Amino acid sequence: MSLHLLSWLLHAYVALRIGFDLPPVAGFVFGVLMAASAALLPFGLGRRRRAGSRRDEVLTWAGLVLMGLFSSLFVLTLLRDLAIGAFAIAEGVLPGFDVRTAFVRDSAYAVPLLGALASLWGFANARRTPRIARVDVALADLPPALEGFTIAQISDVHVGPTIKGGFVQAIVEAVNRERPDVVAITGDLVDGSVRELAGHVAPLAALEARHGSYFVTGNHEYYSGAEPWVRELGRLGVKVLMNEHVLIRQGGAELVLGGVTDFGAHHFAPGQRSDPAAALAGAPAHAPKVLLAHQPRSADAAERAGFDLQLSGHTHGGQFLPWNLFVPLQQPFTAGLHRWGRMWVYTSRGTGYWGPPKRFGAPSEITLLRLVRASSSDVPAAHSGAPGR
Repeated sequence: MSLHLLSWLLHAYVALRIGFDLPPVAGFVFGVLMAASAALLPFGLGRRRRAGSRRDEVLTWAGLVLMGLFSSLFVLTLLRDLAIGAFAIAEGVLPGFDVRTAFVRDSAYAVPLLGALASLWGFANARRTPRIARVDVALADLPPALEGFTIAQISDVHVGPTIKGGFVQAIVEAVNRERPDVVAITGDLVDGSVRELAGHVAPLAALEARHGSYFVTGNHEYYSGAEPWVRELGRLGVKVLMNEHVLIRQGGAELVLGGVTDFGAHHFAPGQRSDPAAALAGAPAHAPKVLLAHQPRSADAAERAGFDLQLSGHTHGGQFLPWNLFVPLQQPFTAGLHRWGRMWVYTSRGTGYWGPPKRFGAPSEITLLRLVRASSSDVPAAHSGAPGR
């Protein structure tokens, strides 16, 4: 079954289950809205979009906004039907129990209302400049000269159909106000080619950090043409780390900053298989070791290689409910700071968004991580699970 046909069937399910329980005019309008959402889905997914077409840009925006709305409507409709089924069973078991009729009527209004409110709230959250999330990471044997060392993490911006240069410029200004020691961009920066998006990514050249800005590829870079983007980011002054590391020196102390290609890079470029051990080759044993890896599931290999901290993204924190509940099916962590063996893993909720301009229950962030020296109480029990695959 094609994705387009499946989309029409799911939209029809929502339209019929809700529309028939609304007054005729409201039901007709709701049905037209669902038809428009299904028809515009190909524009939202980029299948009919032409670069530079103003008409297609408008249709893309409409398709993506309706995609976000439909996602909430579908989940709410499914929950509503489960509740109706439960009430039907209860009526058969409990004589005199009769709430289903009122629930069917009232919930038919509630589903569109709640879906619209979630989408409006999510739109506002997605389009605002991300807030600074401040996180202290306690590392054992951190040299005194690196106490308070700061890393500003940007992840999953997804410059593309609805995220443009103005959004990127606001991110750069917010990062520069923090005066970080290092800027780390942990993948999925773009959704499009260098030819389409170079001008919108250009503000990254203005990033200011004491020891520079660094980037690792995410899966979307491989969808968009990784090699041209590696060259373009280098031209902007952002160092791309591909299974390699740099040595940062501060006050007589050293810090290893490594970076790996995306966990699935070898599916697109066989010679670019993600390899944390290679990224650490030749690094001094005594120095703290930080890895930039787009996907949290690189943690197992990174911990075995000897890294102390991994910075990742990819998950968007689920971006909006209830999809955060499904992230653990593929990734060991959804968001925040966690322990994996002897290593810390910080998973960003992302600085932009993918697809629908919607964030609900998973706010975007620019993360400012500060390295501090660990005491015995700073080291929790090791995580005992294995990364999802």
